[in-house]
Amino acid sequence: MEYHFILIMVRLIIVFLGLIITILSFKSHRKNRSRTMLLLSIGFALITLSVVTQGVLFEFFGWDVFTVQMVESVGVALAFGLIVYSIYGTKT
Repeated sequence: MEYHFILIMVRLIIVFLGLIITILSFKSHRKNRSRTMLLLSIGFALITLSVVTQGVLFEFFGWDVFTVQMVESVGVALAFGLIVYSIYGTKT
């Protein structure tokens, strides 16, 4: 039970930090009207959403560990692809 609590706390810290990064990058987008920063903030939001989705599916819906890890991994992979695209594939 103790390890489960620690895992939940670590996940909450990840979500909190992810929200901060998402908000800061979105504020930068609004200030500069930069498409790069918009895509970057969406990528960070997707990473954060993937962590939340994984936790909800496991904790509240009882999905097995493999399935929730796959859901999270696909979300994170898409987010990283979007982040890479925002850096190299767009003009500021």
